[in-house]
Amino acid sequence: MAPVVKVTRKDVAKRAGVSETIVSYVVNNNRYVAEEKRQRVLDAIRELNYHPNNIARALKGKPSGHIMFIADDIANEHFGHMVAEMDKCAYPKGYLISLTGNRNSEDFVQQIISRQPDGIVISSASFRREYILQFVNNNIPVVLIGSRDYDDMDPRVSVVYTGLSEGIRKAVKLLADKGRTHLVHIDRMSARDHFSNMQDLRYRGFCEQVIESGLALTKGSIISGCHNEDEVAAAIVARIKSGMPIDGIVARNDALASIAITAIQSCGLSVPQDIAVVGFDNSRISKITYPKLTTIETDRQTVAKAIFTTLHDMIHGGNPVHLHYQTILIERDST
Repeated sequence: MAPVVKVTRKDVAKRAGVSETIVSYVVNNNRYVAEEKRQRVLDAIRELNYHPNNIARALKGKPSGHIMFIADDIANEHFGHMVAEMDKCAYPKGYLISLTGNRNSEDFVQQIISRQPDGIVISSASFRREYILQFVNNNIPVVLIGSRDYDDMDPRVSVVYTGLSEGIRKAVKLLADKGRTHLVHIDRMSARDHFSNMQDLRYRGFCEQVIESGLALTKGSIISGCHNEDEVAAAIVARIKSGMPIDGIVARNDALASIAITAIQSCGLSVPQDIAVVGFDNSRISKITYPKLTTIETDRQTVAKAIFTTLHDMIHGGNPVHLHYQTILIERDST
């Protein structure tokens, strides 16, 4: 196979019969160019299938049109929906969004910086503060989606809180109001042992609301330390078979809640008669589990628009902001 020959700005200039400077003006749309010349350049770009090198442009201090979205679990449907909603705002303004999994390492951070994105969105409970500061110190605007408290974060960073703590509290209140008195929270799975503590908004929201509702909070109230779905299911079954009272489960997300429903039923118990279950995210799985899953929904459309608008403003010199949004309780058959 013959090597691909990359079309350059010089090639476009030659085909259009203009200088490379004129081509640059047309590509960047930052100077007046007579309509006849502009059209010749556009025709040449189309005929030669020319694409500007956005990474090279970024290294020269020009916008790359690239936003990176870093998340802990990119297999989670929630993040796909969030990026899709952001894309509705971003694409018309000339941006493309990349969703990438968090590696939480120095090499990963340097890989991101070397690509010089215009801005970065981070949704991660474990991403290190020093890595966030490396982005900021390289003049890359950053918006954090608040999965933990960021009160001590560098003031150059924006934070958008989506209502995680308040949402989990709604789930606990719902179960307590229905007379459920022995509640268990299912924490995240992590292959790299990144489990939650009281800094995590969902984890803390569960613990605090259980206490405020007058219920017992013990070591057995949290299922954590699981690396995969099989371990989660086994931990739930073991908790039930241990004889420890349990009549309600609040899961970190809908996928974990669906695992809980299957585990409960495998023990010969019923949902919600024996154990009620609440998820989080209102993903598609919540509508097809049996019984259908009660869940907490993030207003993704509103939040995604706020994230992009905030980041876009920062890219163009605006000040960082802290924003707060609420969640919606969607009650179905599992409670």
